[in-house]
Amino acid sequence: MYPTLSNSSYLNTNRTNPSQPQPVMAAVRCASLECFPENILIDILSYLNVRELVRNSRVCRRWKQLVKDQRLWRCVDLSSWKGVTSRVLWILLRQYLGRGLRYLRLRGLLLSARGGAFLTESWLQGLTSKCPRLHILCLLHTDLRGLHSCSLLPPTLQVLELHYCEVPPTFFTQNPSGSETDRSATKNKVPSSAGQTIGIQTLVLNTVPSFSDQHLRSLGSWPHLSHLELRDLIRVTVAGLKGCVPPGGQSLTHLKHLELETSKRTQMVALGLGEGWPGLEGLSLGGKEVGPGLLSVSRLPDLRSLRLHTCRLAQLMVLRSCRCLTQLRRLEFSEVEFIEEEARQDETDRLKSEDDPVMKFRRVLCELLPRCTVCITHCTLTVNND
Repeated sequence: MYPTLSNSSYLNTNRTNPSQPQPVMAAVRCASLECFPENILIDILSYLNVRELVRNSRVCRRWKQLVKDQRLWRCVDLSSWKGVTSRVLWILLRQYLGRGLRYLRLRGLLLSARGGAFLTESWLQGLTSKCPRLHILCLLHTDLRGLHSCSLLPPTLQVLELHYCEVPPTFFTQNPSGSETDRSATKNKVPSSAGQTIGIQTLVLNTVPSFSDQHLRSLGSWPHLSHLELRDLIRVTVAGLKGCVPPGGQSLTHLKHLELETSKRTQMVALGLGEGWPGLEGLSLGGKEVGPGLLSVSRLPDLRSLRLHTCRLAQLMVLRSCRCLTQLRRLEFSEVEFIEEEARQDETDRLKSEDDPVMKFRRVLCELLPRCTVCITHCTLTVNND
């Protein structure tokens, strides 16, 4: 017979005495973060952003020691921290940043009402000495006009990204003179940063209003630059790009990949590729640079990869431009609106019913370039019946 609620003798005999704590529950109550291994605690802390890490370092001595572990400071993103000033940067550099830093992303004070100096030569010197493994530096809304040259940046940098920044006329020059660091180095007879070789391999410039043809020619002194992205640069002209075509005294001899994109103004900088570019293997065209670029791709004998994105294109124009690119190995379309000329009604209905509206276009490209991989993502097809 099963016990019921009225069977008090059964309940009294099977109920645990509350005055005697169970061993398992006692162990759970006594457990704390002190019982976790250091590796697990570091994994938990890795989900916090920089501001939260700094706050948690004030809990106790052990947490302060854990937060300073360099595994938590490999990739540092300060772009979402709006209160970052030069004083905050010095605190982070002195207490937290170290040999583990690989990636650093900063948002400057260019759009801030506070203004003032953000990146100084002395702070960059400290960054160079304390973070010898820094490879990627990304700057947003940063005023770099107080720095005379990018030679002041850590020499270990391989990737430099500038988004909505301002630069001085000599910023991209290999060995400028006249900076405060160089004068103090000459006075104290120590090596200056101006003599360091720029090791940057990838340079991304996005909406840098002061970047001009002069800056573009200065990049010819960078011995390791192989990847260059130019996006919405209003002062770069066709003549400026032509002046960088090798061979030449200020040419980008080692450049392998070039990206050109203009979304607002029609500059047609890609027409500068019409002179040919020996050694250029990858080309990416976006926005209003796609049309002029397609007119020039036939002059690129070493082109292996072509990417077209964020534009409207006539299918016939693509076929005419690509039919002579027999050496092409990868052709990519992303966020492209293809325009097809007038089609029959039955053909239009069939295209609308297909899962891939550009299947026919893809098939024609594969037949035209049999050794090329064609990738089409997030593209649409518009039939022009006018």
